[in-house]
Amino acid sequence: MNYKTIVVHVDATPQAHERTVLAGIIARSQQAHLIGTATAPLSNLYEASRRIIGALERFDTHSRSLDVSCERRLSDHDIQTNLILQARQADLLVLSQSSADHDDSGLPPDLPEHVALHSGRPVLIVPCTGTYLHLDQHALVAWDGSRAATRAVADALPLLRHSQRVTLVMLNPSPQSSIHAGKPGADIAIFLARHDIQVQVLAHTAALGMSVGEALLSLTEKLNADLLVMGAYGHPRWNEIVLGGATRTLLRSMTLPVLMSH
Repeated sequence: MNYKTIVVHVDATPQAHERTVLAGIIARSQQAHLIGTATAPLSNLYEASRRIIGALERFDTHSRSLDVSCERRLSDHDIQTNLILQARQADLLVLSQSSADHDDSGLPPDLPEHVALHSGRPVLIVPCTGTYLHLDQHALVAWDGSRAATRAVADALPLLRHSQRVTLVMLNPSPQSSIHAGKPGADIAIFLARHDIQVQVLAHTAALGMSVGEALLSLTEKLNADLLVMGAYGHPRWNEIVLGGATRTLLRSMTLPVLMSH
């Protein structure tokens, strides 16, 4: 089973091109319909619409050059509401990591985590710097047996099937962390094998003083991974986002695309 509908966030920031390119590559490999969604607030409708419509036209031109089924959508909702609503009608949402100069972009600084925690759909977050043209070489899956990790693995199946290599990493595992023969990671590895995904299970002990997020980033670099799959740990409380430490570290310091589910 492939993704059938992919939504990508389109705006006039420099990061829009990289995430649009990657979303188009995924849509082509998955034979999915690609939707470019943008927001033009009513408070500054004319100027915002002029810039946003230009961005949507560039999205449309690029997507059609890839021979990808596509459409563009312009919303007057606030950006968070628009992305959440669009994501709920899709299989995957692609957006960018918050940039350090988010004040200049006009984007909410907590946009990726807000959407990941509220949309109910997997979110592929693309680093705000760098170029990413593939996700099919080596996927690293962070596994701890939690609900969020379980959801992330299931949501990532279409990408994992296309990856040449998949490594499932368990950080600081205990013998009790598996229900299958007491071997950590064996149960989820069997689940993935039944989906025709062969994985290497890696039990890794983080260096002294290194956080889970830091250990994961270190491993992605060491293993030359091009995709990290993990659960988004956090609790939406009223208008506040309370994130787990690993999620916060990854969103701040990510160096590769990360698929998160909550």
